[in-house]
Amino acid sequence: MLAVAVLLGACSSGPPKVASAATPAARSGPASSFEKDGADPRPPPDLARVPDAEPQVESIRPGGPNKPYEVLGQGYTPQRGDQPFVERGLASWYGRKFHGRRTASGEVYNMYAMTAAHKTLPIPSYARVRNPKNGREVIVRVNDRGPFHAKRIIDLSYTAALKLGLLNGVAEVEVERITHEQIRTGSWRRPGNPAPDAPSAAEPPKEQLAAAPIEVPAAPQPTPPAAVAEPTASPVAPPPAPVATAETAAPGGFWLQLGAFRQRDGAEQFQRRVSEEADWLAPLLAVFSEPSLFRLQAGPYPSRTEAQSALERVRDVLKLVPVIVERRR
Repeated sequence: MLAVAVLLGACSSGPPKVASAATPAARSGPASSFEKDGADPRPPPDLARVPDAEPQVESIRPGGPNKPYEVLGQGYTPQRGDQPFVERGLASWYGRKFHGRRTASGEVYNMYAMTAAHKTLPIPSYARVRNPKNGREVIVRVNDRGPFHAKRIIDLSYTAALKLGLLNGVAEVEVERITHEQIRTGSWRRPGNPAPDAPSAAEPPKEQLAAAPIEVPAAPQPTPPAAVAEPTASPVAPPPAPVATAETAAPGGFWLQLGAFRQRDGAEQFQRRVSEEADWLAPLLAVFSEPSLFRLQAGPYPSRTEAQSALERVRDVLKLVPVIVERRR
């Protein structure tokens, strides 16, 4: 149970101060026992345009993050069924202190993705979060546990909090789980939120993913290859993450380069394919534009060790070997 408590500590209590991930018990202490968290001083542009999470029917395994657990002397029993759930209470958010760390689900936390932490909702699951003060609402994917504070019911990613207008601190929200039945029937959608286009019938077999172009540089900072091929796939899928441009500095850290392309379309098509094959990697994907090349990379990871661990998982799942690239601020 202690190991579970340590694992669940990856979630914070929200700005401006967050507890240490290694010591979840500190969350109940005085303010002086908290470590600072907050926003990146140079966040990516246009975060308000990041699309909401697109609900999908994902299996809920009985073990792992869905086992009963205890934190700070309080026991919690996560939901395992497909029951509706509505709750109203305070929301907080967590940011750069936990960016790149593992969540309770085992996925890497990305403060710029549309995710959230909840004490008892199934992992993974989807929820609609509404700010009653301004009427804004977002769809998030629950992949973490927390917040472990009285009256706080959900911890949002930085981008989810920004879109709801909650970056100034803790605020009241309404949380409604989106059930598998609602996802299957599409009844969760609001007017003006149409379903994405169906996949193209000409989509090639998934085995072609292994043949995607991978650049192998001689140094940590790769240089453009003499010729770069493009995948021939043309699937239509949910919109990819925002594309970074040469004028936009990528967050510092270690990144996994999955491919390099002469055309932007090739990079974005491959991004969609990777997202389909490895949904846990999708929130970390970004396309970076250079004068004559578009690079698909995943990250950032705070250390080369964590990037190497992610590389091994990508290799096992996608049957390709990324290149670790270090980006400095």
